[in-house]
Amino acid sequence: MQLQHVNVKLLVQNPGGASLEPLIPVFHGWIENQDAKDELLIDVADYSHVPAGPGIVLIGHEGNYSVDNSGNRLGVRYNRKAAVDGSNQDRLSQAAREALAACRRLEAEPRLDGKFRFNGQDIEIFINDRLIAPNNAATREAFDADFHDFSRKLFRGKEYSISYGEDPRSLFTAFVKAARPFAVTDLIEALA
Repeated sequence: MQLQHVNVKLLVQNPGGASLEPLIPVFHGWIENQDAKDELLIDVADYSHVPAGPGIVLIGHEGNYSVDNSGNRLGVRYNRKAAVDGSNQDRLSQAAREALAACRRLEAEPRLDGKFRFNGQDIEIFINDRLIAPNNAATREAFDADFHDFSRKLFRGKEYSISYGEDPRSLFTAFVKAARPFAVTDLIEALA
């Protein structure tokens, strides 16, 4: 089976101190400068009033970027909407590279005072396609090898663990946790 509509979320370090409001002008700047290579950025939506919701969303043609608080887990999320050619590894890597690039830009943004830093260990991967990947045991079995191959590459063979969400009402989700923290730049290099 071929994965599509891959979402990758990098959890934020110290999420309690981060206000989402400063992200709005930052994301508008990304639209002005079209800072996401190979993607058309269109608009910003503020859902920060929704408890445990999508937060601030930068809407693009090919994918959305957000600082998302779904599940009360604050993170930088990339949501691929357009189809990606290649293998499942290519699709997982593409979404992870975009999420990592967004995280790197947010970490470097002076207006955010370092409040949006990736914790270096926790990554959530969602498949936003319930037809291809319903959240059930058969899907977990079908894609487990893909997630392990991707995680070994991302963490350069270092120790990690993967667990899966089990609620059939939720998107198929892999929770990947490295045994030690990694810098965003190290993970970007691993996927280059």
